Amino acid sequence: METVLVWLKRDLRLHDHAPLHAAQGARAAAALFVIEPAWLQSPEFSASHLHFTLQCLAELRHVLAARGLPLLVRVGELPAVLQQLHAEWPFQHLLSHEETGTGWSYQRDIAVGRWCRGQGVAWQEFTQTGVVRRLATRQGWAGRWAQRMDAPLLPAPTQFHAAAALADQPDLPTLASLGVAPLTQTLQAAGETAARATLLSFITGRGRDYRRALSSPLTAESGCSRLSPHLAFGTVSMRQVHQATEGAMASTADRTLAYALHGFAGRLRWHCHFMQKLEDEPAIESRNFARAYDGLRPGDGVPMDELHAARLQAWCEGRTGFPMVDACMRSLCATGWLNFRMRAMLVSFAAYHLGLHWREPGLFLARQFLDFEPGIHWSQMQMQSGTTGINTLRIYSPSKQALDQDPQGEFVRRWVPEFGSPDYPAPIVDEKAALKATKELMYGQRASPEARAEADAVQQRHGSRKAGLPPSGMKRSTGRSKAPPAPSPQGELF
Repeated sequence: METVLVWLKRDLRLHDHAPLHAAQGARAAAALFVIEPAWLQSPEFSASHLHFTLQCLAELRHVLAARGLPLLVRVGELPAVLQQLHAEWPFQHLLSHEETGTGWSYQRDIAVGRWCRGQGVAWQEFTQTGVVRRLATRQGWAGRWAQRMDAPLLPAPTQFHAAAALADQPDLPTLASLGVAPLTQTLQAAGETAARATLLSFITGRGRDYRRALSSPLTAESGCSRLSPHLAFGTVSMRQVHQATEGAMASTADRTLAYALHGFAGRLRWHCHFMQKLEDEPAIESRNFARAYDGLRPGDGVPMDELHAARLQAWCEGRTGFPMVDACMRSLCATGWLNFRMRAMLVSFAAYHLGLHWREPGLFLARQFLDFEPGIHWSQMQMQSGTTGINTLRIYSPSKQALDQDPQGEFVRRWVPEFGSPDYPAPIVDEKAALKATKELMYGQRASPEARAEADAVQQRHGSRKAGLPPSGMKRSTGRSKAPPAPSPQGELF
């Protein structure tokens, strides 16, 4: 290849990076990251996402410069940014990873493809997850995932031939210069160095109590892998995580650690399984999987009345009068992370106790989750709200979760210090009455002939297929037999 531009998106790393690896052989190369107004204006965007991105870019720009590759960071819409850059430096090849994103990024990619064809630029996209483009059937998908994850890792590039005209680049923008409100969350460390250290600490010891630790917000903070933001922003590849986990299981003499990592490895498989749903059916970010459930809840084609709008606001603010729900929401809003079971409880509460459709709660959570991954997020919002038509209705009792996961009240006291005082609100709904009404509505609809027929179609298109998937490696028997872990909400691995 003569002149190559590597377009970075959610793949902000040096190792196991196919576009960067391929660009080493070019006569002249550069890398580009574009901060797009469509992203900044999207309803899922938050300052935490931009802050994390800028931190990743700062590290990556430094390591790429040491290898001779300039990293350009431009602000603007695509393909206009590509057009301007092409006028400065007429690159012939555009290399990037595939992306399964939200609607605006899907339309953006269509526009970029059209621009490349018009300019005679050869655009090559590389896979980086187990998601399969233009998938005809789910049959055999699991085996294809395993083949991709077991393929050799690509080494870090060593040297590039830089595009001399692009060597000098301005400093990275800031949240303030981009007109984004200051960060309000305390986030975990960003960048590839942090990702690799987080992975190593988990598979060499920190994950030893993973199976027991992952359900409680008290123990999950350190007992889960905490890799979800790094996978979402691509500071580590899924293949790196998979192979490191399998290697640790095979080499450790610690049977407890091996057993814990076996559970974690199983959940890695579910990660791409849910992303595949959005790839196959992009509309699920805005409409129900099963159309038989359309219009059942306020906010789904039916305007939200004042009562439900007030319930939504109280849920977002952590002021519902249900202490475990409020503690989880406040913790999430402060840190950008929450463990899988508590995420499921928040969504279940919004859907079944408050009677809210999943779209508006989902947008709020997307802005809070540092690890927002569209395919997992929207699939799980629907799954936990009961609109897939094929999954069991999962209704979490906040009081039971408090007893099971925070029996001493430590987590609630930390995040809801006013609990028990006159300042803490009364419950905004009567739990028994709300659940009774919701169950009658959802189970009644589920039993209709239309819903049953549609469920078969959804299962055929999106259901899990285990055929062809080898078990994750455990050379030492644990003495236990356990079924593969059930799918759970975004953050399930972490």
